[in-house]
Amino acid sequence: MSDSNTPVKDSDIPAIQKLFDRPYFWLAAGFVTMLVFYTLWGIWEIVMMPQGTLP
Repeated sequence: MSDSNTPVKDSDIPAIQKLFDRPYFWLAAGFVTMLVFYTLWGIWEIVMMPQGTLP
């Protein structure tokens, strides 16, 4: 049985918790996700635009 006063070793922390404890990672991931999403959406809109007729 583990004592609650013993320090937690870094190897005892699950990998997913280590990932969740990185706020700057999540901030960067949010910016990259939105950048990629809106860039691809914009490119798709430009490609799917009907060709304009010249007068």
